[in-house]
This record gives sequence, structure tokens and C-alpha cells, in this order.
Amino acid sequence: MSLLKVSPLKGIYKDGARPGRFLSVLALFGISYGLYRGIQDNYLAEIVHITKFERGIVEFFREIPGLLVMLILAAMYRFTETRVFKIGFGVMTAGLAGLLLSGCIGGGSPGKAMVVLFMVVFSAGEHVIMPVRTTISLNLAAEGKGGASLGITSALSHIGNIVGFVVVTGYFFVLSRLGFARSDIFPFRIVFAVSVALMLGAFLTVLAMQESTAKVKRRRFYFARKFRKYYMLEVFYGARKQIFLTFAPYVLILQYGADTSIIAMLLGICAVFGTVFSPFMGKLIDKLGFKFVMVADTLILIVVCLLYGFAHRIFPIHIAFIVVCVNYVLDSIISLASMASNVYVQAIADSQEEITATLSTGISVNHVISILIALLGGYIWQSTGIEILFSLSAFLGLLNSIYAATINKNEFVKKAA
Repeated sequence: MSLLKVSPLKGIYKDGARPGRFLSVLALFGISYGLYRGIQDNYLAEIVHITKFERGIVEFFREIPGLLVMLILAAMYRFTETRVFKIGFGVMTAGLAGLLLSGCIGGGSPGKAMVVLFMVVFSAGEHVIMPVRTTISLNLAAEGKGGASLGITSALSHIGNIVGFVVVTGYFFVLSRLGFARSDIFPFRIVFAVSVALMLGAFLTVLAMQESTAKVKRRRFYFARKFRKYYMLEVFYGARKQIFLTFAPYVLILQYGADTSIIAMLLGICAVFGTVFSPFMGKLIDKLGFKFVMVADTLILIVVCLLYGFAHRIFPIHIAFIVVCVNYVLDSIISLASMASNVYVQAIADSQEEITATLSTGISVNHVISILIALLGGYIWQSTGIEILFSLSAFLGLLNSIYAATINKNEFVKKAA
């Protein structure tokens, strides 16, 4: 209760809501994920020796759980949201532990198949908690504060990420000064070990969360006509997101030679901006409306994508590197606006059950295109260059803006009435 009296949280959560453990879990998860994400791409490129073409294949398998999230959640239809949240964290902990062990067994580089397997396990847990985390956050929110609640949730996760990224940046910077080679696996093992310990702490905290008494029914394929625009927006978002998520760090590593400390530093900067702008973005959505935010963010994205793909042709290489780094950060800020689609769902949904079912369907829908983009992206990059790859992302952003502009305010005004 005392947590709600803290100024930044006052009025955001319902009277009687007890978000303390939920927010604590997000903080621990954020740090653990920051450590893992801070080394992931360099680990794949420099230790596992995944090529730019293979990177797309890795992402194809990693995103399969997202495609199947509807079926996974439907199989747990007897469980409460809290129980599903606990299971998701248990699976993520197992996936991280597997990555740690796969890097410790044997004297050489970890096998590609084993690494991909445990990345998929981690991804399965991550995708399971995605819609549930959003639902819990929205359910804790006071009337009309859904965007603000999601903003706090996102900001807290970003704060944890910042801690993880800063640790990775400083750690690898010091190691480089001490003469450790970029191909040395030992530093990566240490980071994985700490990440596993923190994820285990998050899992134990999740287990201590009070079980909800209400069970939420889940349907395998929940496609309602009123959510058709949300599904289509998820297709566009999933496609453009996948290009940046999968290939933007690899461009920095393979084309510009960025090491682990630089990648982690950029991720840390992204997390700082995420922490600052997430609550602001949530309030902006509540004030200006999700339609305005959805249209505006993808228009900005078009410029970001084109600069990312063509910077090396416009500027000298050292300037191009700075431009690409800035655009990498800008993309992360723009991505915060994706919470607008969740608020859109809440505005036209009739129940918490419908919100969860729709969000899980949306995740699966955007992953249909995501896995195709992941497979094709590496081939497009290898065959035609990054110019075409990021031009495609810009085009998808344009389609997203055009489609978001077709949302009719009457569809959610009626519900409010």
C-alpha cells in the first residue's frame, strides 16, 4: 500500500492494488535481460561464429514461440494470469541456464545447434509472459490510466536493462584494456552466470506473488472482427521491428566493427531514453490518443530506416558510424509507441479475458511475418546489401502509418458510452 503513496505512482493504480512484487520482478528481470541482451549479438558473431545469413535463420527459430504463443497460452487455459507469469519465468530461467552450460561444456566454441535450442527455450518463456505482463499491468491500473501503468512497467524494465548494459559496457571495456581477445569465451561465461543468478531471483520473487482468484479463459484462435485493424497493425509492426531487432546490431558489428562494450553502451543509452520517455509516452497516449501516436511514430521511423541503410553511402565511414548509432537509439525510442496498440485493444475490449486473448493473438500474428522477415532478411542483406533491407523496413513503416490513420474513433467512443 505504501508504494502507491509514492508520488510517481499516486493515482496510477487502483485503490487496494498491491503492485510491489510485480514491479520488483520486472526490475530483476530487466537487469538479467540487460546482461543477456548486452552480449547476445557479439556472442553469436564472435564466439558462436554465426554469419549474417545464419543470423536470420537463428532469429527464425527464436521467433517460433511467438508464432505459437496462442496455442501455448491456450494449453494453460485452466491457469490464472499469475500462474502463467510464474511458468514463463521458470522457462526463461531454464533457457538462460542452458546457454551458460552450453558455453561451459567442452573446450572449443559452443555448438550452434545447442545455442539456438536454448535461445528458443528462453524465447518461449519470454513470449509467454508478454501478453500476461501487459494484462496484469492494465488490470492494476486505475480507470483511464492504462497508458500510464504500461509506461511505469516499461520504464522499470528499462531501468533494469540500464544496469545490465552499463555492467557489460564497463566489464568488456576493462577486459579489452587488459588484453583479452574478442574471441575469448570466458568473459561471456561470467556474464551469463550473473544473468542466470538474477533471473533465478526474479523467478523466486514471482513464486511469492499472490495468486489471483480469477481464472481467465483462453481460446486458441481468438479473431474478433472489431480487432481486425489491430491484427493488421501487428503485422506491419512485427515486420519492421524484426529487421531492426535482428540485423541492426549485426550491421554495427560486421560492417562497422563495433565490439561488445559499444553494443552494450548503445543498448544502455536506449534503455536510458526508454526509462525517461516510457512514462511520457504512456501519458501522451492517454492525452493525444493512440491513433495519433501510432501514425506519428512510424512516419519518423521512415527517416530512421533510410539513414540506417544509406549512411555509409552518404557520409565518410567514421561519420556514418555515428549516424547509424544515433539512428539505432532513435529506433528504440520510436518503438516505445508500440504500447499505443495495447491501449487501443483495451479501449475496444469488453473484458480482461478479451484483452489477454487479443494481445496473445496479436503477438502470434506479428510473428507470422516476423519469422518470414528473419529468414529473408539475411538473404536480402547478403544478396543486395543493407540499403534494400532497410528500405523495406521504411516502406513497411509507411504502410503502418497509412493503415493506423484509418482507425475510426467511433469504434471506441461507443464502448466508452
